[in-house]
Amino acid sequence: MADYREAPLASRPKTLDPNEYFNLSPNHRRSEEQRAALRANLKRQYQMQLNNPHRKELIEDPALTRWVYARANPYLTFKPTFKTSLMGAMFGVVPLFVLYYVFKTDRDRKEEQIKAGTLERKFSLSS
Repeated sequence: MADYREAPLASRPKTLDPNEYFNLSPNHRRSEEQRAALRANLKRQYQMQLNNPHRKELIEDPALTRWVYARANPYLTFKPTFKTSLMGAMFGVVPLFVLYYVFKTDRDRKEEQIKAGTLERKFSLSS
């Protein structure tokens, strides 16, 4: 735990934070145990519904429904940050400038060769 360095863009995981791991009050431990028991109960109910051989209806998983909705509508929950702005610039704007530079320098080089008469045209239609 002493060798762990925090990443600049991420918070320390809960399992590596000594204050969260060792110095828990009994009320906090009890509430975590209650949440774990609730999660286990919900998971057990879902597994019982899923594995019921006599079921005829569709099982609706609210977490899966929320996930599908979030995947279908990504712009409602998008949060612009420095990282997303940088990625947008790197994949949206920079390639345009790179392509412009490549095509412009190639065209300028060919024009200079044409003016100097040193360009070999391989597929000439006139001769």
